[in-house]
Amino acid sequence: MGGVEDEEPALKRMKLSSKGLVALSNGSSSKEPVGGLSRDFMARPLPSKGDEQVVGSKGVIKKEEFVRIIAKALYSLGYGKSGAHLEEESGIPLHSPGVNLFMQQILDGNLDDSVATLRKIAPADESVVRSASFLILEQKFFELLNREKVMEALKTLRTEITPLCINSSRIRELSSYIVSPSPRLDIGRVKSRSKLLEELQKLLPPTVMIPEKRLEHLVEQALILQREACPFHNSLDKEMSLYSDHHCGKDQIPSSTLQILDAHDDEVWFVQFSHNGKYLASASNDRTAIIWEVGINGGLTVKHRLTGHQKPVSSVSWSPNDHELLTCGVEEAIRRWDVSTGKCIQLYEKAGTGLVSCTWFPCGKYILCGFSDKSICMWELDGKEVESWKGQKTLKISDLEIMDNGKEILSICKPNSVLLFNRETKDERFIEEYQPITAFSLSKDNKFLLVNLLNQEIHLWNIEGDPRLVGKYKGHRRTRFIIRSCFGGLKQAFIASGSEDSQVYIWHRSSGELIEALPGHSGSVNCVSWNPANPHMLASASDDRTIRIWGLNSLHNNYQNVPSNGVHHYCNGGS
Repeated sequence: MGGVEDEEPALKRMKLSSKGLVALSNGSSSKEPVGGLSRDFMARPLPSKGDEQVVGSKGVIKKEEFVRIIAKALYSLGYGKSGAHLEEESGIPLHSPGVNLFMQQILDGNLDDSVATLRKIAPADESVVRSASFLILEQKFFELLNREKVMEALKTLRTEITPLCINSSRIRELSSYIVSPSPRLDIGRVKSRSKLLEELQKLLPPTVMIPEKRLEHLVEQALILQREACPFHNSLDKEMSLYSDHHCGKDQIPSSTLQILDAHDDEVWFVQFSHNGKYLASASNDRTAIIWEVGINGGLTVKHRLTGHQKPVSSVSWSPNDHELLTCGVEEAIRRWDVSTGKCIQLYEKAGTGLVSCTWFPCGKYILCGFSDKSICMWELDGKEVESWKGQKTLKISDLEIMDNGKEILSICKPNSVLLFNRETKDERFIEEYQPITAFSLSKDNKFLLVNLLNQEIHLWNIEGDPRLVGKYKGHRRTRFIIRSCFGGLKQAFIASGSEDSQVYIWHRSSGELIEALPGHSGSVNCVSWNPANPHMLASASDDRTIRIWGLNSLHNNYQNVPSNGVHHYCNGGS
């Protein structure tokens, strides 16, 4: 800055720059004043509040804070002379004289003096002062022990640390070092006063000591907010620059039909990609399910046709490792299939009642099933019943999920309610809607639930703690059938849904903005699934007996020769 050149990176220097984080061992001291300024090169006092100025076109950035943060960044990057020059030229010191003195006392080992100085520079909040004093005196305690001054260390513990009435368990731990000194001694703390200074910095208010990497944090935060606000951001390859505002185009959204899969002989009711994105499973009114394999070039081909159900197949569920698949017949039975061979390896059924839903436990050792008598049952893979929950736990037509912790079960227990049931504590939480619920979908991080309603709305609920409604999505059509929606795209930033008007709808999750309505199907779109491993691949299942694979327009030409069940199909919005 101003033509001043630095001699070498800060990490190679033994003096302390203003950031106060250079490796200084006990017994060593820095003779350079903290702040990076020589004794004859000190900054002028901070301007009074009446002289406070702002910078930027919006008038919200205080000049003093802005300059101090820039100076802090310069020192952190190793540009010590530039940081010092900025302090001198602006007249705005990075730290007040009192803070500089405090930091120097810590690094020089004048710990008693630093406690006294702390009370002068710290805020009126006594708890902050006590917590900071505890850290300093703990350092003093260890340094005394390290110099084998056991009685002085004991006196410090009894007369200085204990009266602070902070962290009694830590005080007992410190006492153990007196009773039986051992290699368990906190050597890292003994050797590094700069580490102590770093911890103190986290305790003290930012107006006293600016947090480390504050400028970097602000810039990262701005970039992330821009990315999250971008309605079309859906690619890891999209670089972000400080030189311009972030913006993506619609070309990042899978809006072009790349493939039509027509191996089913009747309406397709359900589709779901495997967790690794290598397979797609579909369920149909033709009483079959099909496992499709995603090729290297992204094209899908039939791997196995799964037959054996006596009634239409309503849903499927992939095992956690994607090696097995569950298929659920409508009020019939559940079958477990080996994905590699296509063989049925287990049949689950219960006399006098039909099965309506199924899912896997996260460990992969058990399955969870919903029954037409409104009960839920947990089974071992060999069909042995482990536990059953009676009463109105699920409806005749219901989705079923379990959290990744294997404890909390989600089901539609009443027409307007989703039950979150802890199978260990028996605690129950509820999501109460004002309209009947037709389906739901759990986010990958288990923090959100997407709920489809009878009135053609989709609601997003935050289910951490007490459930709360955080988003609504509208525009699709639903009058007669169960229409399913899903999370998807990069970091699940989008919501996709089927619709009875034969289109696929896509919304931006955060803003709720409808960004695409994709035509192409000729019947109701019953279900959609976004490939979890490929944010540019979306599948939709329809009453027109087909599954459409949606992708980017730029990939269209790559799919012109991809076969599906022996027939070449490609298109771009039409059939």
